[in-house]
Amino acid sequence: MTPESEIGAIQAIGPAASPPVSKYERLIARAKGVPAAKTVVVHPCDESSLCGAAEAAKAGIIVPILVGPPAKVNAVARDCNVDIRDFELVDVAHSEAAAARGVELIHEGKGELLMKGSLHTDELMRAVTATSTGLRTARRISHVFVMDVPTHAETLFLTDAAINVFPDLDAKRDIVQNAVDLFSQVGLGVPRVAILSAVETVTAKIPSTIDAAALCKMADRGQITGAILDGPLAYDNAIDPEAARIKGIQSAVAGNAQILVVPNLEAGNMLAKNLVYMAKADSAGIVLGARVPIVLTSRADSVRSRLASCAAAVLYANARRNVTAVPEA
Repeated sequence: MTPESEIGAIQAIGPAASPPVSKYERLIARAKGVPAAKTVVVHPCDESSLCGAAEAAKAGIIVPILVGPPAKVNAVARDCNVDIRDFELVDVAHSEAAAARGVELIHEGKGELLMKGSLHTDELMRAVTATSTGLRTARRISHVFVMDVPTHAETLFLTDAAINVFPDLDAKRDIVQNAVDLFSQVGLGVPRVAILSAVETVTAKIPSTIDAAALCKMADRGQITGAILDGPLAYDNAIDPEAARIKGIQSAVAGNAQILVVPNLEAGNMLAKNLVYMAKADSAGIVLGARVPIVLTSRADSVRSRLASCAAAVLYANARRNVTAVPEA
């Protein structure tokens, strides 16, 4: 089968459509079916962040609360021809103040989501993780990419490629659980989770293989719930059934993983960017483990990726509306 015909066969999976309905479009459609979430947008002072919030509001997914210097926000709105008259605009002087005030608004119960604007990620996360005033819970904060890879049949979740640099075993347990919770709460069911390493056998020479085996045993003992885990698995035998067959790996996960857990941030960052630039994937992303989900987008994200990030966060927030929140730290 030629590469072109393989792509066509993969896209044909699922409800018939011409052109085929993307994974993100199904996610966004699902989010439109739940109440819009009040979303605190921190420092939306460039075109991509303000237009992203406005597009999500237009789609009926979020109700934005803009936090930033009014002169800058209004100037961007004029330049981009975006009508923000119906949005609440909270006056702060600069990006650092916007991050602090955005976190305060969450504490005050004014918003269900936090959304990054045109400030640096580190600046926002400092406010989120502040010991006395932040949004920490008992759960480790981690990031999940929700990736739509055109040549792959299913949505891939990839974690953690943005927050935890060299997570230890306890951190990895939370990283896995955060991703599993997101997967199930956006309505995708019970996920198959691959704990990635360079090889599929446990060896003391590669510490990530030992962590992978321990995480699988933690799932067996109920320390990780709501998912099927397998690992260590190399990337090829995690996502390709034929690669798993050749290696003689028999499990529900091998060759059919839906969540990919990387050993560290470097590996995750390179894998995510490889999928984006070589496989033309779209990458949405949110941060979990805080009191509310955090929509973490970049200026390079497409409008569809921004909408998908908002959609995933809204579905997650909606699932938690009638559930007791994770205890604060």
